[in-house]
Amino acid sequence: MQNKHKKHQGIFSRLQSRIQKNRIGELLVQDGFLSPLELKNALRNSRNDGLQLGQYLVSNNIVSQNAIRRTLVEQVTLRCMMAGVAVFISIASMGFAKQATAGQVIDATARISLVQNSFQKAAYHPKLFGATEKKSKSLKAFNKWTGMFERFNASLNTSEARGEVAKLQRDLEGLKGLSISKMAHSVNNLMNQKRYVTDKANYGKNDYWATPVEFFQRGGDCEDFAIAKYTALRALGVPDNRLRIAIVQDLQKNIPHAVLIVYTDQGPLLLDNQIKSAVKVDKVSHYKPIFSINQEAWWLHTMPKNGVTRVASAAK
Repeated sequence: MQNKHKKHQGIFSRLQSRIQKNRIGELLVQDGFLSPLELKNALRNSRNDGLQLGQYLVSNNIVSQNAIRRTLVEQVTLRCMMAGVAVFISIASMGFAKQATAGQVIDATARISLVQNSFQKAAYHPKLFGATEKKSKSLKAFNKWTGMFERFNASLNTSEARGEVAKLQRDLEGLKGLSISKMAHSVNNLMNQKRYVTDKANYGKNDYWATPVEFFQRGGDCEDFAIAKYTALRALGVPDNRLRIAIVQDLQKNIPHAVLIVYTDQGPLLLDNQIKSAVKVDKVSHYKPIFSINQEAWWLHTMPKNGVTRVASAAK
């Protein structure tokens, strides 16, 4: 148990170092662009030359400008999108005992199921976009995720929400008995017909995780599409361990984004409101995963230090 705790501390310490300010030198060391000794010398020499560290590294051809820019983008993204994780780190470091576990998440999707779990759980989860992943069962820091289920569960007591759920169930009725892959393609097509609306326009907030009912009524942004698809597949009996909401960095648009990952027997599928049809994850190269989550756990994703791989709030 002690070793497991130390392992998680290592994960959280690494994440914390990436979201703290003014740590570009340490991040470059962490990513393998500099050795600790090279950083020490560069800091001394940059002060002597009256240059910022990044300017010194680029002007002396020690680290490329693109590498520094990429590291800074990752740092900013993690600060913005992983604030909840930072809270989790501080709680974990104090040895806080009453952590919210997956079993304490309200499973509102169980109330709208058309069929009970009719598929076996996934025995193996391939790497997403070439990233390694570290798992934690504590979901306490992810209050937008857990809070969405609480609001969804409460809304199911209203006639308005029950009407929206009844429409969904009618749309899904013809998908019962299909393979997970065929269900995923159909659900993706169904939900991608909804309107894209930013959280600011919809709710006057920068980041709001809408319930499926709110999404059906008002449209939503990327995480709302992913949540609605997740809910629909759960209602069709797909077990939770075959589904994950994934927060990624869109390397083409240079913005964070949310998608749904579905682990089929033929490999993971990507369900994305920016892509018309569901596609295999290994066919997508412009997303870099940050973290993924379901009702059982969450996973921190880390790319190889050398960056040689296919690379693919929460998100916008």
